[in-house]
Amino acid sequence: MDNADDIMEIKMNNISNINLNGISGAETVKHKNSANNNIVSEDNRKPDTTDLNNSPLGTYNRVLCSKVNKVENTLNEKNSYEDYYNCILGGALGDALGRPVERLRTPEMIERYGKSGIRDLQTMGLKARITDDTQMTMFTAEGLIRSALKNGKNAKPDYNLVYQAYEDWYKTQTQNYEDVKPNGWLSSVKDLYSPIGPGRTCLNSLKEGIPGSIENPVNNSYGCGGVMRVAPAGLMYDDPKQAFEVGAQCAALTHGGKEAYLPSGFHAAVISNIRQGKDLETAFKDSLEILKTYDGYEKTYDKIVKAMELAKTDIPTDEAIESLGYGFTGDEAMAISTYCIFKVPDNLKEALILSVNHSGDSDSTGAITGNILGLYLGLDSIPQEWKDSMELKNEMSSLAKDMSNIDNIPDKEERYPI
Repeated sequence: MDNADDIMEIKMNNISNINLNGISGAETVKHKNSANNNIVSEDNRKPDTTDLNNSPLGTYNRVLCSKVNKVENTLNEKNSYEDYYNCILGGALGDALGRPVERLRTPEMIERYGKSGIRDLQTMGLKARITDDTQMTMFTAEGLIRSALKNGKNAKPDYNLVYQAYEDWYKTQTQNYEDVKPNGWLSSVKDLYSPIGPGRTCLNSLKEGIPGSIENPVNNSYGCGGVMRVAPAGLMYDDPKQAFEVGAQCAALTHGGKEAYLPSGFHAAVISNIRQGKDLETAFKDSLEILKTYDGYEKTYDKIVKAMELAKTDIPTDEAIESLGYGFTGDEAMAISTYCIFKVPDNLKEALILSVNHSGDSDSTGAITGNILGLYLGLDSIPQEWKDSMELKNEMSSLAKDMSNIDNIPDKEERYPI
């Protein structure tokens, strides 16, 4: 909602259906004062205020406040198909915006795009191209959907199914479409079958065919190839603590370093907290508390806290981002994204632009920023032509529908074979 009047109107529509347990119609709220949005009674009778809390109107006020608060909390929750789609597409937009400038040094970026850096989505043909960041996010979603269909929503996931989804993605980067037998609907999408510069850690780990875990790491990689793909863990799991664990374990399937899987868990927890209706600062602070319960949390924790504090300063943004690193490791990518989110918390487009204009892993920092602010703000600030030009947006929409409605997926056995 864009203004308080609209929100109050929805509240009042919900309140009109409340059972007030005997409170008379004369005492029932009918409309709001248009000048100051105060709720007023339709008639002019004044209640006895000598003991308002024990009067019928006092009882009504308490009921009303309770119901309004519940309605408000429901309005702030982010659990609809549209919210899930905004999270996934927001990440894809950041990924695609950062793709052309990934690893470009600042002088090169200025030479190509001007003093302000890249500010518009670049297209190849008619489409804005994503990278492995968004592709692997999509396959994470597929693996978690399969697990939910097998074990139940919010149950501990079967990480072998997530790993199998990553193996399906691996085939899109190493084999021809014609040579692959699709394993479900996503791996049958022909446009996924083109090498897009995937991370070496992911490729090497998946080539070995042995899934890792926090308890049994397959390597000591600190790369950002985990944190950039785990947004679906935050969308699929209602408990932020569980979302953290799932996000971290999904990353640890291929990345065994603490600064790879802990930022991944943090990313998922932030998204889960936002889904519960929390504001940005609360979502981040609560996720930091979860992070502190894991061994070896200090480096990731310090990076994220530093980023939040930097966002409150007047230090030039390029200097602030550079002080956090280049984004090639998981903790750096999460920290840069955190800084951009808190520096521009009310405009997704400008936050994405800020998040990719640096000399590092621009597509990953753009993707993380887009996942979080896409969910939190929606996509209203994004030009329609950006949204229209995104490749695979229909496939992202299908995944969002299935994630948000696990119990009613059509043709689930065919779409998500287990």
